[in-house]
Amino acid sequence: MIYICAHVSNHASTVGLLLWKIRRVFTTFPREYHLLVADDGSSDATREVLDLYQRVLPLSVLRPNPAPGYAASLELLLREALRRTDRPKRDCAITVRPDFSVPADALPDFVRRIESGADLVIGEEMDGDRSLARWLVRRGAPWLLRPGVRVPGLRDFISGCLAVRLSTLRQCLRSRTALLDTHGWTANAELIARAALEARQIAAIPVPRGLRPPDSTTAAGTSAVRLALSLYRTGRRLQIPAPAAPIERAS
Repeated sequence: MIYICAHVSNHASTVGLLLWKIRRVFTTFPREYHLLVADDGSSDATREVLDLYQRVLPLSVLRPNPAPGYAASLELLLREALRRTDRPKRDCAITVRPDFSVPADALPDFVRRIESGADLVIGEEMDGDRSLARWLVRRGAPWLLRPGVRVPGLRDFISGCLAVRLSTLRQCLRSRTALLDTHGWTANAELIARAALEARQIAAIPVPRGLRPPDSTTAAGTSAVRLALSLYRTGRRLQIPAPAAPIERAS
């Protein structure tokens, strides 16, 4: 089973079409899949959209109350995938974004790498930023996250798109009460580091730029500064050893 996990918060305008595009992908790339969506306190029509698609797709919607934020929702989704699986060595979870910033057509590449033996597949979106500030933060993330979060050779810690074998995820929780200690978008970097530590094989694949509408210069710059500060603080607060497995890329 492939569990497609998405965090949504006021994404009524994009999430329905994205779910339908994922369905189309798995029609031409036949695999058993289930959609897991965490609705993080949406106040627009997201609930109505998800209720509609829940009738026609293999979709489960989680609605934690109160709204926990991105990192806690991400952990909730991954734990739900673990709760549901009966074959953790075969099954995987793939995290996706609720807009079109990474197209659904990229999903088969993640699945193929898992099926080829990878325990962790990380999507690298190095050419996907229309904001120069955001691009600089993405490029600088490996440095910002030092010394506490290190995955040598990884170029993108913050795409938010990865696939992880559920047995690897279960190993991450052997001696931890919570999977993630960070908050916000920085949780993606922490998840990568913790899963990489347990993975025997790690792959990185490029993900193409989707149809994300351009942000305003001010909003993009502000979010980039906040993200940079969060990454910097995370690298000094966490102490996650570097993984033994190297990053593998297709030649």
